[in-house]
Amino acid sequence: MYTLSIALPALPWGNTANYVDALNQLDARGAVIYDIESVARYDGLLIPGGWDADPALYGEPNVACQGVNQELDALQLKALRLFTEAEKPVLGICRGEQLINVFFGGSLIQDLPTAGTHSRAPGENTDKVHNTHAEPGSFLEALYGADFPVNSSHHQGVGRLGEGLQIVQRADDGVVEGIAHEHLPLWGVQWHPERMCFKHARTDTVDGAALFRMFLKECERRRG
Repeated sequence: MYTLSIALPALPWGNTANYVDALNQLDARGAVIYDIESVARYDGLLIPGGWDADPALYGEPNVACQGVNQELDALQLKALRLFTEAEKPVLGICRGEQLINVFFGGSLIQDLPTAGTHSRAPGENTDKVHNTHAEPGSFLEALYGADFPVNSSHHQGVGRLGEGLQIVQRADDGVVEGIAHEHLPLWGVQWHPERMCFKHARTDTVDGAALFRMFLKECERRRG
């Protein structure tokens, strides 16, 4: 019997299995949703990784975006609005972090100058791994310490920071790897904790389960 229900907004063909499995391992139910009108039945929102957000959302032409899907953008932005209005916990992963930044009025770097450090090359089947630095006093420093390695599979990143957001983690090349809201229970990471825990645990990164545990603990606390 699952104690918490976490909404994962995705399209029917979206790949959410690793996220659902990680939540299940921690006695939470990952509920994949294709539409949402109310947050009442959910304890938190997890925005998973995926293709690039439409750059029109942050007022730019498409110069390097891949796999843009406006239906997915609309679904996840609607979910973000509903959950932030209800002040329920939100965790964004990879695309999820980027979409959070756009939601709060920020922009994205459509193709990182150092994308080769962060994204797989053609033919590679495993994530890149690189070091990161967490800001003092941040939730990530509390979980993992000041410096720690994470996995990586993205070619875009946070550009202009959205209103109310704080940068809490960067890669050695300056790319934003973690964000948090100033007062809402909302966090985003550019890496993939669902591929760093349980059956996908790695010896060359930290344990992604610690981040999920923190998120679920906050969901439980706010449920009362």
